[in-house]
Amino acid sequence: MAGAKGRGDVWSGHDPVSAPLSGSEQDETLALRPKFNADGLVAAITQDAETGEVLMLAWMNAEALTATLETRRATYWSRSRGELWVKGETSGHTQEVVEVRIDCDQDAVLLKVRQTGGACHTGRASCFYRIVPFDGSPLSKDPHMS
Repeated sequence: MAGAKGRGDVWSGHDPVSAPLSGSEQDETLALRPKFNADGLVAAITQDAETGEVLMLAWMNAEALTATLETRRATYWSRSRGELWVKGETSGHTQEVVEVRIDCDQDAVLLKVRQTGGACHTGRASCFYRIVPFDGSPLSKDPHMS
């Protein structure tokens, strides 16, 4: 599949991608019915499976979600490159997916992973290393993520 809007027909162990339901039906269904945005994407939050630390935010199209479910390797859609991206394929900083959750209306995915190396492209453990102060002063860096 070339574009982000593609929605694969076959999901290993899952029904084909179905259109989201409306209202509370979508909130309560046990069927996987991702609600992709206008660009064919859902937000993917990645969390360390052992510590609970949020590691990164990326995007998935149906093909990336399918690949993640089939391989247990975190696979995302790169908006800047316009292609699938398997985390760690070039850096060696891999993400072994141990659990996948989807939020109430199925427009966001949570991946619980075993991270090897830094999750951030800067080499840090997490992409969320800067602290935004409430008083408008400059950002600061978390000293534990240098």
